[in-house]
Amino acid sequence: MTRIVVVGSINMDLVTVAQRFPAPGETLLGERFLSVHGGKGGNQAVAAARLGAEVHMIGAIGDDNFGQPLCDALAEEGVHVEHIARIEHCSSGTASITVSGGENQIIVVPGANAQLTPSHVLKAKELIAQADAVLVQMEIPLETVEATLRVAHQQHVPVILNPAPAQRLPPEWLQLARYITPNQHELATLLGADPSEDFRTLMRRAPCPVVLTRGAEGAWLRERGEPQHQPSFGVKVVDSTGAGDTFNGAFAVFLHEGLDVAVRKACAAAALSVTQLGARAGMPYRADVEALLARQST
Repeated sequence: MTRIVVVGSINMDLVTVAQRFPAPGETLLGERFLSVHGGKGGNQAVAAARLGAEVHMIGAIGDDNFGQPLCDALAEEGVHVEHIARIEHCSSGTASITVSGGENQIIVVPGANAQLTPSHVLKAKELIAQADAVLVQMEIPLETVEATLRVAHQQHVPVILNPAPAQRLPPEWLQLARYITPNQHELATLLGADPSEDFRTLMRRAPCPVVLTRGAEGAWLRERGEPQHQPSFGVKVVDSTGAGDTFNGAFAVFLHEGLDVAVRKACAAAALSVTQLGARAGMPYRADVEALLARQST
């Protein structure tokens, strides 16, 4: 069984569905509200677990009313939670999400995620050394992102950096990643470049291999040479929240099958994830992904 370690955020997502997004200063009546377990780290852990991996989560929750339910929800998905720290006198992370027409707007309040330190990563060094892949995102302190990159690199474990929300990072950090998985805006921000620059040019400038997500277009990948395209799969979009997290979780799980296969299966998993409301509701199981791929091949 593939073993994945995820280092990242754990949030409670507060989701409002509306016919459209409000203008500044405008009050709208929403159509529906729900609270769902999320956070980029937690979501990617669930995505990987549903696809059959043994998943270990390194993260932090608060001692508020959200903390224990967030941890319990991960455990119920089969994610190992022994390395989730409970931070006293601190709120858990939250994300306020508005959904309209299949698109979303998100405001994240880090809470306990901001208290996830390099020491938490170092305590899990032996666990990381035994992993087939490590996933890390950027809803946690940058020094913890750096520590994850360095520990995984030192242990010769492939580390996948999902640079969201994006900030410019030193090139030497990026060189520690086996792959980075940005969208075009995130890649431009990482490199300190113009977001309107052709994404293929941006990919060539990156100091490490890139798997670039392009929404309905699918993904582009460049390990060396010219970028290659992996088309997406046609589905009816209900809610795009969590699609990127599903992609990353699937990419980590299937990476041992080769880059091309991993990206194709990740695109299939991400396509399935947008067919239901909520970041985790549509996250597929391995059989779902295999069924979609089988239909596409006939």
